Amino acid sequence: MTVSFPHTGTLPETTPRLHFRLLRDSDAEFILALLNEPGWLKYIGDKNVHTRKEALAYIHTGPLAMFKQQGFCLSLVECARDGVPLGLCGLLKRDSLEWPDIGFAFAERYHGRGIAFEAASATLKHAKEALGLTNVSAITAVNNTASMGMLFKLGFTLQGRIELPGVDEPSNLFLKIL
Repeated sequence: MTVSFPHTGTLPETTPRLHFRLLRDSDAEFILALLNEPGWLKYIGDKNVHTRKEALAYIHTGPLAMFKQQGFCLSLVECARDGVPLGLCGLLKRDSLEWPDIGFAFAERYHGRGIAFEAASATLKHAKEALGLTNVSAITAVNNTASMGMLFKLGFTLQGRIELPGVDEPSNLFLKIL
């Protein structure tokens, strides 16, 4: 089944603590650090981003290319008060999944503050209200209990395991009806 998505090109609204924006070249150092944090490497995997140049390539061929193609992407989530980058949150469209899936990753120093839940909630609201989506998927490593717990808190249901291209081990597949 082919599902088409609107190409509105919008991002979630600012929340009381968070601001969403497209990544830009000046975010390369933050992306380089985030993509090499132990949690990212363990649960998401090594994206082979080990230099500033590779971080720039990731920004342009990943999130910015997806935004141009789909009208949504992983956005930089920053502190609304001072613009400090906190992490990434948004929607991705993978050929192997019927629906867009939500992705989130925050610098480990910001874990445990409710930031990921706030960002993911805003992203789901945006998916429904601005993009007109009726379903959103999510995938996690089978041992990523923190992300699974947050997905359950957000109202996702576990659908089972899925084999994803380029991923050595099965992943958990979740679905949320919006």
